[in-house]
Amino acid sequence: MTTDPLLLTGEVADATARLLHTAAAFDAADVAAASLLPRWTRGHVLTHLARNADGFVNLLTAARTGEPIPMYASADARAADIEAGAGRTPGDLRDDLRRSAERFAAAVDAMPVEAWAATVETRRGPWPAALLVWGRLREIEVHHVDLAAGYRPTDWTDAFAQRLLHEVAAGLDGNSEAPAMVLRFDGVRQELVVGEPEGAPTITGPAPELAAWLIGRSAGEVLTVTPDGPLPTPPEWI
Repeated sequence: MTTDPLLLTGEVADATARLLHTAAAFDAADVAAASLLPRWTRGHVLTHLARNADGFVNLLTAARTGEPIPMYASADARAADIEAGAGRTPGDLRDDLRRSAERFAAAVDAMPVEAWAATVETRRGPWPAALLVWGRLREIEVHHVDLAAGYRPTDWTDAFAQRLLHEVAAGLDGNSEAPAMVLRFDGVRQELVVGEPEGAPTITGPAPELAAWLIGRSAGEVLTVTPDGPLPTPPEWI
């Protein structure tokens, strides 16, 4: 389950192609329809994904040049750009999404090996540049689901789902708002523990379903709880 940026570029390209394939079917009514995200249409999600790619280009450039370039000019500017772009035509949204993805790929290709060791400043604090490609892959895959256009967590690759599950579980461990639980993949002996395992329920299911439930993209209908009881309520994910 690597997060090596050079090994993940192919996965980003494949995920981008799937996203563009979904967006290619949208007409004006489709892009104006609600997404799974509160108050956002599909046009908002597509615009966010394009601006997110450009934000990652900024961070890659900062890592490569050493200049303190922020991901976005400001939180207000980010929100304004998404709002301004959400109402565009399906063709304009697709072209923006494609071109921004190409800029991201070019920025990754321009990175010298030593630049991946840099630390950059994201919206949520310092981040290793080596995780930026993983961060972009995560954005594409999760927000593809948010388009509510037939792409579901079960369409995630096993490698992506397990990476995401490990990352989210690690983030919950030590979070005082997170309930104690043991996460068990179907058919896999490995367990992920959040909090104190003694007396904690064990949640079992496929890795994509476990990950989707933890990040609020699934109600966890196919998951099982041992001993029998309700699913815990994870805290809001980033």
